[in-house]
Amino acid sequence: MAELENPDVMSKLIAFLSSLLERVARSNDADHQQQKVSAFHGLARPSISIQDYLERIFKYANCSPCCFVVAYVYLDRFVQMQPSMPINSFNVHRLLITSVMLAAKFMDDMYYNNAYYAKVGGITTAEMNFLELDFLFGLGFHLNVTPATFGTYCTYLQREMLLLSSPPMPPSASPSSSTSPSSEVGRPMKMAAAPIRSRFIGEDEASHHKNQQQLAAV
Repeated sequence: MAELENPDVMSKLIAFLSSLLERVARSNDADHQQQKVSAFHGLARPSISIQDYLERIFKYANCSPCCFVVAYVYLDRFVQMQPSMPINSFNVHRLLITSVMLAAKFMDDMYYNNAYYAKVGGITTAEMNFLELDFLFGLGFHLNVTPATFGTYCTYLQREMLLLSSPPMPPSASPSSSTSPSSEVGRPMKMAAAPIRSRFIGEDEASHHKNQQQLAAV
């Protein structure tokens, strides 16, 4: 996605991801169902906003722009595989710094060490190391993102950013819920990317599940 190299596009992407995660966190904060307290869970809500935190990561991590899309893919996978640990105001910051760090390690030829990311994220190196390991196990070490899956998530993000930037349509001209590309985004969910997974399963995910079945049969 060459557009990601455009600073204006990245600025909009950071703002959109921040807004999306803020909505998801608030929704899950209000959900009084049993939620597991994990290593990502802070004792109190961080004083820094999600957008300021993500902008800080973008400014100092110096990773390639595609890492933020891949980090989004990882967050989606994590909450789908760990349904008892939905994104909320207490864990979203640690999940963000960990997912971006892993995306940089997987996607970029050059990247900073854990101590640097810990400083960017405002946590200790020991905690950063532990969060990395916990996140990897939470993902089942499923880090591969195929071009098809990457393209699917980019298309979704582009479409949602376009919808948010467009002026609201009059009710009579609004598309029906059955045809609207974002019709599922407003429903209660653990992570707003869930409709992507339900409608577009990536090639890497399909092969991953097939490999798991083959291993189980051995």
